[in-house]
Amino acid sequence: MCILKIESLNKRYGHHVALRDFHLAVPQGTVFGLLGPNGAGKTTLIRIVNQIIDQDSGSIWINGESLKLSHVRNIGYLPEERGLYKAMKVEDQLLYFAQIKGLEARAAASKIHLWLEKLSLIPWKSKKIEELSKGMAQKVQFIATVIHEPKLLILDEPFSGFDPVNAEIIKNEILELKNKGTTIILSTHRMESVELLCDHIAMINKADKILDGPVKEIKKNAKMHRYRVKLVPNPGMVLPSFEHYKQEEDHVSFTVALEGKAPNEVISELMDYGEVHCFEEIIPSIEEIFIQKINESHG
Repeated sequence: MCILKIESLNKRYGHHVALRDFHLAVPQGTVFGLLGPNGAGKTTLIRIVNQIIDQDSGSIWINGESLKLSHVRNIGYLPEERGLYKAMKVEDQLLYFAQIKGLEARAAASKIHLWLEKLSLIPWKSKKIEELSKGMAQKVQFIATVIHEPKLLILDEPFSGFDPVNAEIIKNEILELKNKGTTIILSTHRMESVELLCDHIAMINKADKILDGPVKEIKKNAKMHRYRVKLVPNPGMVLPSFEHYKQEEDHVSFTVALEGKAPNEVISELMDYGEVHCFEEIIPSIEEIFIQKINESHG
């Protein structure tokens, strides 16, 4: 079942096309990566789903219902441009945002305490945002986004401003929310985060969707049937001219293509040259696939 479905979405700013006949289906309970270079249309799409701006044409459904104002309470949105009130105390600010999303004050206070404890912010609950470090303020913004336990969570560059330790904490919180049934749309330039977190991805470039599908399937389809080899040659052995050949102390490394052969057949042939220490399939990373698809779309 899809929690979010988009059909034939179009948005134009004057002569600039931001989204062109855009289709998307986000499966429930997944982490869905929304990828694309700056200006591709990602933020426009996110703002339309959050009803900050209107589309020119097209349809959006949340859990099978046409998008309407009441759906806002089931959505959590962390914008790339953070929006905290700098002169307001942490605890008061979180209570304000929780009540906007429909939480009763007592229930909100309990949830706020749990989240402040979870993200090690209890000592700073009475501090103003302007007194916090950027990383701490980002944690407060994250809590404000998830405090009402949204069914759909949209995170635009959620790791921006975090050091590696706190980025890991937020990553784990995202995975925990997913395990509890939250669907998460993740828009980020950090491709290592996409590899670690996302079940599905869609790539947008120049208003068009250029790739969409499960991460495992996309990576499988991007395979080139090439293998990375490490081999200790037999004494006096002269090796053929392999690709990316490199001498390393007692062994050599290079790349081979299957060229219609089975992997075991290729390994058997390599054993005639020496002792095979590594035979590893080269699988393109999401970052490599991303760059390739962007370049193809430019061509």
